[in-house]
Amino acid sequence: MWVIRDDGDRWSGTVLTLDEVHRIMDRRRQAGEPQGDYWWCWDGLIVRDAGVPSMVKVIDGLFAAGEHESVLRRVGPEEDV
Repeated sequence: MWVIRDDGDRWSGTVLTLDEVHRIMDRRRQAGEPQGDYWWCWDGLIVRDAGVPSMVKVIDGLFAAGEHESVLRRVGPEEDV
């Protein structure tokens, strides 16, 4: 997902639920891939509940607490595109 702030600053993240991580790992294990035994993502964020409203609530909370810099990846101002 992308977060574009009012000042044009952009942040990216990969948001998943635990159920989705399990599904991905199970599919990879069944395919015989080594990634079936682990999952990682550089800017990964696991949320408890599925759905956009739940994800927005978590992201808003991260920004309000100033924790977004530890969880998400800053990709620079929007005008850099």
